[in-house]
Amino acid sequence: MAKSRIPLIIVTVLSTFIAIGTFRFIGLGLELAFADMIGHLTDRRTMFIAHISGASIALVIGGYQFFPKMRNKHRARHRWLGRVYGISILIGGVSGFFIAFGVAGGPIAASGFAILAVLWLFTTGMAVRFAMRREISDHRHWMIRSFALTFAAVTLRIYLLFFMVADFTYTEASLYIAWMCWVPNLIFAEWWLRRKG
Repeated sequence: MAKSRIPLIIVTVLSTFIAIGTFRFIGLGLELAFADMIGHLTDRRTMFIAHISGASIALVIGGYQFFPKMRNKHRARHRWLGRVYGISILIGGVSGFFIAFGVAGGPIAASGFAILAVLWLFTTGMAVRFAMRREISDHRHWMIRSFALTFAAVTLRIYLLFFMVADFTYTEASLYIAWMCWVPNLIFAEWWLRRKG
């Protein structure tokens, strides 16, 4: 196995694990699965379900799309999965934007999540645009940015663990993780793109 593939494998496994974990609500019910999100479940239930479903589907698909074998040997599958990824982000991003304004962390947390939703939609839209124009290099660059934002679902949970250990409530932690979950990801993606030329 090439060492260069190890980070991609780790990212893909983490993404799949988090996405599958999110769908626990199918068996447990929303109230039990997302006990810290009662405000969303009470006031924005449909939007919340749309967001976690769309984001989770995009999370599962995204990492696999970067494997060269998927892109080069299974191009039709790559294109179809890309369409599902784009539609999932359209659903997850629009619903995420609206539920951002109902987060318990107030305007600081709300603005962090809302900007994430807008950038998520924008980067994915740019990736789709370049794919349709067959400008593959630009398409890949925007897909890296898009998936860096999709991966915020994973980094959010990692940071949240540290805040919980430090005895923060979810509401208190959301002031920080609303920004921490995606800003470093996007910075890393830009650094990676410049490093690779």
